[in-house]
Amino acid sequence: MTDARTTILCPKCRQLIARDEVRCPHCGLRRPASGLQRLLQAGGGAASASSWMRAILFTNIGMFLISLLISPKGIRFSANPLYFLSPDNGSLFLLGASGAIPFYRYHRWWTLVAANYLHGGMLHIFFNMAAFWQLAPLILREFGPWRMFAIYTISGIVGFWVSCLAGVPLTIGASAAVCGLIGAAIYFGRARGGAYGRAVFRQLGGWAIGILLFGLLIPGINNWGHVAGFAAGVLLGYFLGYTERRAQTSLHKALGIFCALLTVLVLGADIVFALMYRMAG
Repeated sequence: MTDARTTILCPKCRQLIARDEVRCPHCGLRRPASGLQRLLQAGGGAASASSWMRAILFTNIGMFLISLLISPKGIRFSANPLYFLSPDNGSLFLLGASGAIPFYRYHRWWTLVAANYLHGGMLHIFFNMAAFWQLAPLILREFGPWRMFAIYTISGIVGFWVSCLAGVPLTIGASAAVCGLIGAAIYFGRARGGAYGRAVFRQLGGWAIGILLFGLLIPGINNWGHVAGFAAGVLLGYFLGYTERRAQTSLHKALGIFCALLTVLVLGADIVFALMYRMAG
């Protein structure tokens, strides 16, 4: 019988080792008992991957519900399906809507992160989350959870930053981040090759063309964000690599943790600020 007080499971290879091991004798991980290593090695496995998907999905849904609840004029039940169940611009601004006005006039740089989790109506969030839910399993499988979250976050930031440079006054939505995932998947398909890679490239290439055409035909779509997010996803796929070529490293995990902490801090602060502002008003 082993003593749980003196043994642990290595956070990387999951082998039973002594708690005071300086290096895991099975996989070579340094200081396996440290809290930092446990954090960096977290996020693997099918259950954890599915948790990442649910976390992003529920965060988007939660922010959408909060934006509806704090709308001072109440929820809009417009006959136009594009505006059905939509929050007002004031609530979206308080919660972190991005664009040239918040970014340049009010110096709200953090909106480049927050706007990825805000949506302007029921159809808006439905289509973005439906696309995300279909894409995420592929990205998680081929890049791993830490790289997936980094691609999602950074692509969204780049998409909104380019939108600000282009003068888009106010913009929200997860579509820039989703386009980043599409870009990473297209890079993967092209780089991997073979029957599987070509199938991924063709299918996701069709998605990219469809999104571009949709943005050109429908007014009010932020095409700058879509294109910039897509380009960021391709570049991140190239520089971060995918699992078959390069396993997730501590640097990838640190980047994913940084993106996760930044997102939590930004959204948490915006929620507190918005609630305090509404209660004071």
